[in-house]
Amino acid sequence: MEIRARYLLIGIFTLAVIIAGFAFVYWLNATGGLGKRANYKIRYEGPVSGLLKGSAVLFNGVRVGEVTYLQLDAAAPKDVTVAIAIDKGAPVRADTTAGIEFQGLTGAPVVALSGGTPTLPLLASSGDVEPLLTAEANAGQGMTSVARDVLRHIDGVVKENADPLRNLIANIDKFSGALARNSDRVDGILAGLEKFTGGGPKVVSRIYDLAVPRTIAGIAKVPAGQILVAEPTTLSVFDSDKILVRSATSEKPVLENAQWPDLLPKVIQARIVQTFEAAKYTGAIGRAPEGTKADFQLLIDIRKFQIVTDPAMMGEIELAVRIVSGDGLIVGSRVFRASRPVSTLDAPIAAKALSDAFEDVAAELAAWACQTV
Repeated sequence: MEIRARYLLIGIFTLAVIIAGFAFVYWLNATGGLGKRANYKIRYEGPVSGLLKGSAVLFNGVRVGEVTYLQLDAAAPKDVTVAIAIDKGAPVRADTTAGIEFQGLTGAPVVALSGGTPTLPLLASSGDVEPLLTAEANAGQGMTSVARDVLRHIDGVVKENADPLRNLIANIDKFSGALARNSDRVDGILAGLEKFTGGGPKVVSRIYDLAVPRTIAGIAKVPAGQILVAEPTTLSVFDSDKILVRSATSEKPVLENAQWPDLLPKVIQARIVQTFEAAKYTGAIGRAPEGTKADFQLLIDIRKFQIVTDPAMMGEIELAVRIVSGDGLIVGSRVFRASRPVSTLDAPIAAKALSDAFEDVAAELAAWACQTV
């Protein structure tokens, strides 16, 4: 009796386990764990590489179900129908788009649903009728297929343009050979461009000055009045610190790497004042103190201060000078000219010629001004 009772208990237990298993499966698929499901079909016009039964279905990146089966259509060999079962709460509408995404390091494909107009009604399968969604064109094309198509197109382009590409490579080779044969000239051209655009190391110009005459002849008596040496006026071409060169043939209007210590009118003003001081006349000033008025003004206009090359190479200076009284009357006017020969356009020699010519003009000007005032 005990053995029979034991077998009966084992049988009852086994039957209970089987019934419980069936009940659990029914609950999981109908009323339990996975919740209520809605079935849809998606038509893909092309391959769905790697998509399998059981693959995940995402809606806006959130998992809502899985693929239940895949089906081919003999009437449309290019199409693939994919059936999915998703949560009924997923907001699938008529304009919801379907595609395939590849996730993770292995690139596992998943069905991707997205979008939909909020004003449209929700789609939901009822009975045996499963709503049909149409996927985007080439939605199932994987990265490998895309890369293969791109390489195929590139190969086609290369084949169609084989002759032009061959000619291009030959021309590049010819051009590089020409550059190699003329490397010295190319270096010279690049150096010229660098110099033209201001590149390369900055060249510091050497500064040349105008000398003041040491002795001034022709002054019988030093005047007692005060004379103001105003800053000379001139054309803009002379209002510079460059040493100008005037030539009909030369392409360089100034001496290279040479300049005056300041703008030429300021330099002449300062050296004329120093010339009066050398003549023992201390009444010459470059700027009147505030609140005072000079007895006379020395007004200078620079007409020439340059190196000329035609017809002979000379350093030329021409200054037009007027002396105006404190009442505004012109008490004297004169034009002073001087020149010195220049053997070469080297900066030291050319600057020395202009300085020597200025000494003559400054001495003559100071003597004349002292006699006039």
